[in-house]
Amino acid sequence: MTLDAAQRRALFRHPAGWIATGFGSGLSPRAPGTAGSLAALLPWLALRELPLPVYVLALVLAFALGVWVCGWAVKTLRIGDPGSVVWDEFVGLWIALAPLLWLRAGYLWILCGFILFRFFDIAKPWPVSWADRKLDGGLGVMLDDVFAGIYAGIALIALQWLLRVY
Repeated sequence: MTLDAAQRRALFRHPAGWIATGFGSGLSPRAPGTAGSLAALLPWLALRELPLPVYVLALVLAFALGVWVCGWAVKTLRIGDPGSVVWDEFVGLWIALAPLLWLRAGYLWILCGFILFRFFDIAKPWPVSWADRKLDGGLGVMLDDVFAGIYAGIALIALQWLLRVY
């Protein structure tokens, strides 16, 4: 669903709207979730330089921020899970790529983590589908992508183990 001009203005009147839309990346007319996930790669390149405990703290803070900004966007737009709200993709992808902090992290593996995250976010296996259907507000918007990120991270570890690349 594409936002009209009034909805866009409402989002961008408040910093929460900028964050919720991934600094505008979620306004892509095609595949906003994929556009948001691509935009999430840039800050991840900086985040991956953090020590693991600081990275985990950054994820927790980004999740908490996401619950608030995504909840604000849901209320402002009066849409259950607006496609233009992609902060959940940011956090989900950062979770998916977390194993690359201690595994080999060449660009091919980053691409693999990205593809795995998008796969699980779109396919929505349980509990991703449960969170998507049953939870409302900012928590509902965020949690399905957290689960998709966990699945993708586990799949990334398994794939590296299977290929003996770790």
